[in-house]
Amino acid sequence: MTELCLPDPQTPLYNHPLPQIEQWLLKKGCHQDTQDLHLWRIEHPQWKAEIWLDIEELSVIYSPLDPSQNDIQRTFKYSLSRQDIENAVFSGP
Repeated sequence: MTELCLPDPQTPLYNHPLPQIEQWLLKKGCHQDTQDLHLWRIEHPQWKAEIWLDIEELSVIYSPLDPSQNDIQRTFKYSLSRQDIENAVFSGP
């Protein structure tokens, strides 16, 4: 994939073309599902998450590594800045 220049981090995510969003997710350590291309996954030491690029928002389902804990779902409107979404999503549940 060719390196794309991302807009300023304060730019709303809806102003990012899809290839830039995909590049951003790759840089953050996410892996795209080969069957559902709008689904991305990431794993951290304390949690793992599925990130869904929906039509009007980005949805995240966190799955704690401790099976006694429940999944946590959050949604983020594309009108939020890339920086705000990054801070919220990649800090974990």
